[in-house]
Amino acid sequence: MAILENPILLPFLRLMVRALIGKDNLKLYDTFDWQQTNSSFGDTDNNYPQYYSSKDFHGIKGGYLNAIAPVTYDAVTKFAAPPNENKLRQQAIALVEHQPKNILDLGCGTGSSTIMLKKAFAKARVTGLDISPYMLVMAEHKANKANLEIDWQQGLAEASNFADESFDLISIAFLFHETPVDISQVILHECRRILQPGGQIVILDGNQQRLRHTPWLIRLFREPYSQVYAGGNVDNWLKCADFVQVKTQSVGWISQLTTCFKPAQSSEN
Repeated sequence: MAILENPILLPFLRLMVRALIGKDNLKLYDTFDWQQTNSSFGDTDNNYPQYYSSKDFHGIKGGYLNAIAPVTYDAVTKFAAPPNENKLRQQAIALVEHQPKNILDLGCGTGSSTIMLKKAFAKARVTGLDISPYMLVMAEHKANKANLEIDWQQGLAEASNFADESFDLISIAFLFHETPVDISQVILHECRRILQPGGQIVILDGNQQRLRHTPWLIRLFREPYSQVYAGGNVDNWLKCADFVQVKTQSVGWISQLTTCFKPAQSSEN
């Protein structure tokens, strides 16, 4: 019998989950009309890739394509990015080497990094892209609460509808460990297409080297692709996509920060 089905442990687990998620998020889960509120983001054709729609993330049935995902995500991420998730995101923003005018937060989830980017670069146009309409509903709610104007869009990170060279900064936080390696590399090639020459990418994710030696963490957070991610190398992926000045550093306990640039003179020219 699974732990979540144990009638003795279930009441205690519910109390723990309630404390973890918080009353405000639980209230949102109970009061939002999720089908109606995500209609502005929803994929009317339900054209979600199989690698995404067929997997459970964080042990949630249906992954991020249901309403429980956005109300639990922020709480889970705090534990998955010790010792201080917000500080890690701020460290990522601190690596930005210019004043960006057009920022894309790719795989923005509930908008935590997106909102921080807008606060840090108030004059920039900031866009958050995610595949899940449910996550975008929460992201928009958080931005409205902070009185911030952010463009939220639903779409695939590996096949966006953005024009060539649309952005001068792309932020990617905690996306690649939840994505098959081959798709991650396609995403980076897409980033190269939509990034302006000289533009920068900042990536915050799990520390690949440390995760290789802590498989119990992957099992704990029930991530379907993290084991393969841990066996890879983001630096190599970026270099294969023709990015330059690739640098990765360890941050926090089990995270890493990577920065790189698109060459100022595109190799296609």
